[in-house]
Amino acid sequence: MASLKLMFDGKVQKEIQLDKETITLGRKPDNDIPIDNLAVSGHHARILTILNDSFVEDMNSTNGTYVNDTLIKKHALKHGDVIKIGKHELRYINEAASNTDQFEKTMILRPDAAGMKEEEGDKEIEQSVNKIAREIASADSGVKTAAVNARIRLVNGANAGKELPLTKILTTLGKPGVQVAAITRRPAGYFLIHVDGGAGQGRPRVNDREIGIQAHPLNSNDVIEVAGVKMTFFLE
Repeated sequence: MASLKLMFDGKVQKEIQLDKETITLGRKPDNDIPIDNLAVSGHHARILTILNDSFVEDMNSTNGTYVNDTLIKKHALKHGDVIKIGKHELRYINEAASNTDQFEKTMILRPDAAGMKEEEGDKEIEQSVNKIAREIASADSGVKTAAVNARIRLVNGANAGKELPLTKILTTLGKPGVQVAAITRRPAGYFLIHVDGGAGQGRPRVNDREIGIQAHPLNSNDVIEVAGVKMTFFLE
């Protein structure tokens, strides 16, 4: 499991396990990692972890977030990276992290979209998901992935009946601000993971059952529901 070592003046203060999908950092005490320093914004940054990969995103902080002394907005973390927030540093520890530089783009399917196309909106969650999808790569570099002859067919909504081939390592689905999920292609097959959701939305559903925290394996003819849109998964 990936972790962060929180350091100040070169001394390790504590080690934090990245055991949640989203971990927030900031000066306010409601953060998962509170950092009591005036140079740190109330909600300064967050760490998003999907399977073996983690990403840091600055949350419009006053003084910015740095990775290896470079100012970033969003960044895919690699083992040994040093995140600097104010006068504190956090060293990212994850020897199982992806090392490949070949990233995949994504597609977000919105229930109100006129057609199936890639959306570039100005909502924070939509920007975050798009960036993650461009940066994420298979955590199993060098291992043959599952067959690529998979697709989804929309069951309801404006695009009912249309199909999308799943040719990417990561394909995101849903509506930013409501519910967002992702289908990932791994060596062991295809999996559905929960990325983000609005208040009270819960997690995506497969065959009318809400999925858990872990990646949910998909079988052919499974019915997926994300943000009120149902789609059937096919694997050939």
